[in-house]
Amino acid sequence: MVTIVRKVLQLPLLLQLIGTFATGAQDVIDVTELTPNVLVLATSSGNVVASIGPDGALLIGTPSAASTARIAEVLGQRTKSGMHYVVIFPENSTHSEGDAGWGKRGAFVAMQEKALERLGGHTMGSPHPIPHHLLELGVGRPPIAFSEVLTFDMNGEAIHIVHQSAGYSDADAIAHFHVANLVYMGEVFSGDGYPQVDIEQHGNLNGLMKTLNSWAGGSIGVVPARGKVTNGDALKVFCDMIANVRDRIQGMIAAGQTEDQILAAHPTAPFDAQWGHGRVSPDAFVREIYSALKKH
Repeated sequence: MVTIVRKVLQLPLLLQLIGTFATGAQDVIDVTELTPNVLVLATSSGNVVASIGPDGALLIGTPSAASTARIAEVLGQRTKSGMHYVVIFPENSTHSEGDAGWGKRGAFVAMQEKALERLGGHTMGSPHPIPHHLLELGVGRPPIAFSEVLTFDMNGEAIHIVHQSAGYSDADAIAHFHVANLVYMGEVFSGDGYPQVDIEQHGNLNGLMKTLNSWAGGSIGVVPARGKVTNGDALKVFCDMIANVRDRIQGMIAAGQTEDQILAAHPTAPFDAQWGHGRVSPDAFVREIYSALKKH
């Protein structure tokens, strides 16, 4: 079975059958078919991995509210079941799109409890008011929280969603599609540039690297938060880059250099061409590593 999956992953652009669609809100989604039952849906707020088949549909990731209507159409074309499950991965709470409108479509929508708490959910008493920016988007707050593990056995696939050590945030998780030989880890692997360690969400550099290194190397498929699906070998390159920059900055700190001096030295320079064009700028990446190292 693994051999078959590896052949699938080695096909041009991972069997990419891309269709580009615009919603009424002008969001655009790209649909990439990895297997007949596993798709990657790229939305303006991030990638979504989908298991679709006779048992219904499971969406995992950070879908945009503006993509929901079109994604629902894609699901309707591939399954007759009305059972929809959505697991929202952590984002910056000020940019969160909540349940992306899936709750009012009758979906089971869940989020890791620490991320849900930042949206005012998962309380011991009456829930807090829905954040104003979610009301403006016309979306809800996920009503279901999970602590450590969620498992789904559906569409011939075993899918485990497992809470991780704090990395990007303290709500990080990995989603492992066992049959498809695929993993998704949200913002831990951004895919579009340098990673973010979100201190406001209790992120931790060592935790981020621990999660990344657990999957680095080999042909396992890896879905980034944004961008094209890649594999474990590419993830190892990403891990090695972080370690290289970290070690450079550690050496400068040991030599007595200040944060401003380290920034002026541009320790990310060898990597900026590949990784310096995402949401996290080279200087912001240096600052977050410097901050992490100074805490120890």
